[in-house]
Amino acid sequence: MALMLKLCLTFLFADTFGLSLHSPALNLTLILEAFYLSFTFWLRKPLLSSDSGLFIALVLDTLLWISWLYFSGGATNAFISLLLLPIAIAAVLLPFWAPWSLALLSNLAYGLMLFTMPESAMSHHGMDMQSHYLGMWVNFIISSLVLTTSVALLAKRMRRQDAQLAFMREAQLRQEKLLALGTASAQMAHRLATPLGSLRLLVDELQDEGDGPVLQEMRAALAVCESTLTALRSATESIREGAQRLESIEQLLSSLSEQVNLLMPAVTLSLQSDEALEKVQLRVDASLQPALLALIENGARASQEVTGEQKVTLWVQGHGDELVFGVRDFGSGIPPSLVQQLGHQIIEQPKGMGVALLLSHASLERLGGRLILGSHVDGGTVAQVYLPIQGAA
Repeated sequence: MALMLKLCLTFLFADTFGLSLHSPALNLTLILEAFYLSFTFWLRKPLLSSDSGLFIALVLDTLLWISWLYFSGGATNAFISLLLLPIAIAAVLLPFWAPWSLALLSNLAYGLMLFTMPESAMSHHGMDMQSHYLGMWVNFIISSLVLTTSVALLAKRMRRQDAQLAFMREAQLRQEKLLALGTASAQMAHRLATPLGSLRLLVDELQDEGDGPVLQEMRAALAVCESTLTALRSATESIREGAQRLESIEQLLSSLSEQVNLLMPAVTLSLQSDEALEKVQLRVDASLQPALLALIENGARASQEVTGEQKVTLWVQGHGDELVFGVRDFGSGIPPSLVQQLGHQIIEQPKGMGVALLLSHASLERLGGRLILGSHVDGGTVAQVYLPIQGAA
């Protein structure tokens, strides 16, 4: 559109708008612009996907506008305000530095064309037009400043709002997945109650006939299943009612250690905590302990794959007004490509789909905490859980 406008003004309406076409180099400039536009139209997708590429294209557009203006009257050209167009595009689409750079380039070019203009061009019908052209230049500077500040700030605010909306949409999708998982889990737990009751009756009947080691293992495994199912029902009811309580670090670690010994007897859990933090209290609900247990179980499985031992280290330390729980394993670590995805979405991997991390992350978010995954300097993965401190007992 800009090229068509230049062609019309140059060859059809030059006398109408008082354009002084004083150089044959103008035709060469228009030919070069036609080739340039063909090239950039061919590369439009790479240019639009890169800030630097789009900025270079706008700089070349500005230089072509300056060339046409210089060969068609310079500062006396009535269409010199079209130099604001690349600045406006940069203010909307590019970072803050881009429109300022284009504004500086355009104002310098306008100023050079104004102060290098011959005296004969400053008069019109015997009138001295120098002050008029100087006022036009000042007006151009003000307009470019408005574009580089107000428009750029508005565009930045809109981009921030778009990012917030995208984050909210992602969170909503994650909550929908969690709701589906929770519904399926509740249905499965309800269906498990009947076969577990039947198994308990069968084990009791077998015990009357004799008590062997296999039967003892069956009874222990059944007790774990029944305890887990009872805890699941209790936790579901508590979470549905939004019940929360204050619990000290000492109580939390003690209960966590008991659950690990009961549910994962093969895991070697090493606890490291400061005695000064044991009386610190956290606001928790029934979902916190399962979330930490899921991290410990994942760490134990990762350690066993590499070392052959289900070894996990759990440490606690203060971090400002937050408390940090660190769960470190001795496995091979998480691939960098998955670090940003685990805990936020379901991952299709041979070792699992990351559902436990997704549920843990959601549980911690509800308590005002967050989960950060990273690599340990000595190998393995570190899952850091940040929770707000409520005070000391």
